Amino acid sequence: MFQQKFIPSQSIITPTLIKAAKDRLQAVIIETPLQLNRGLSEKYNCEVWLKREDLQVVRSYKIRGAYNKICQLSPALQARGIVCASAGNHAQGVALACALLKIKGVVFMPRTTPQQKVEKVRTFGGPWITIKLRGDSFDDASTEAAEFVSSHQMCFIPAFDDLDIIAGQGTVGLEILQRCPQTIDYVFAGIGGGGLISGLGSYFKTLSPTTKIIGVEPAGAAAMQAALQAGQQVTLSQLDTFVDGAAVRTVGHLNFKICQEVVDEISVVAEGKVCTTILELYNQEAIVAEPAGALSITALDEYRQVIRGKRVVCVVSGGNNDITRTEEIKERSMLYEGKKHYFIVRFPQRAGTLREFLIEVLGTQNDITHFEYTKKNNREKGPALVGIETPSKKAYQDLLLRMEAHQVDFELLNDNPSLFQLLI
Repeated sequence: MFQQKFIPSQSIITPTLIKAAKDRLQAVIIETPLQLNRGLSEKYNCEVWLKREDLQVVRSYKIRGAYNKICQLSPALQARGIVCASAGNHAQGVALACALLKIKGVVFMPRTTPQQKVEKVRTFGGPWITIKLRGDSFDDASTEAAEFVSSHQMCFIPAFDDLDIIAGQGTVGLEILQRCPQTIDYVFAGIGGGGLISGLGSYFKTLSPTTKIIGVEPAGAAAMQAALQAGQQVTLSQLDTFVDGAAVRTVGHLNFKICQEVVDEISVVAEGKVCTTILELYNQEAIVAEPAGALSITALDEYRQVIRGKRVVCVVSGGNNDITRTEEIKERSMLYEGKKHYFIVRFPQRAGTLREFLIEVLGTQNDITHFEYTKKNNREKGPALVGIETPSKKAYQDLLLRMEAHQVDFELLNDNPSLFQLLI
């Protein structure tokens, strides 16, 4: 957790700008519900309200900033056409805005963008949008987009580092306060480039200054935390793109400046824990959240003690989750929770060895989910890649004790990142 001292000042994103954005968006967006979630409220002994931006027309809040920016372009700029770079959700907002305003657009997205998001951009944009998949991250796609803008003299629509974009995203905060007239103690929102938290935070710090604004980032892409700690923008040397909607190497300059004023704390959560939240939301609440959309709720565990008895709002920022990622999400969750373990086991090459391992070592609680083994007649031992699922951390510890007691020759791959990534 990173906590900074809040120094009140006049944010450049004023309530007037955000209210004007709300007027422009009136016929374009859905005013998404603010729902009291009883399951989460009971779990954390407080009131947990969910701002359901996953129910937005493009299944994320990004249409707010995109349309607010594009509809204000002069006719001359609109005639040139527009370009954007996106990890997927901003692209959908831009695509829909282009179709509604009848403007030609070119959308750059990384090749790693979930296919579901790519197809949705095509659906929303139709003949008005051209899609170009470039690079492996948002930053790669953004570089390509900048070069394209320069050579084609088109208008670039930023994903987050822009006054009109931030004002549009700030309408999320406006709607929260309109729907919940009672005092809100905490607001949790995910951070990618910083557009949502900048707009939402600006509105709250002006009209509800006692509300604590908590930004949430994935551990593999905590660019805002790094920037706030350093007192300046920081470019991450390494980036985990799993939480694709928040995987940004460098936060926006404008967003960083605003976050210095309006964000009280940054919470950094593990990607595996985000996966656990996604599965719990689906299984227990029937909510389909994408990784970035689940960030805010994932942070509640860290704040369990301080939010007790408080009123809390979590922004579920997006629901563009690709169903083909379900197995990866489950795998990451189980690895994080300590319920899935991979080993290299060197079995003696004699008859009955595997049967002994299953009966005497594995036990009745655990299950083999992966097994690769080839017998080599010219060796004393044959290595096998074994994946074992355990119901609890205690069951895993008991398994290790039995492996040692039976003198099993093994190596745990979970603790060897290079080998783990290569084999699993």
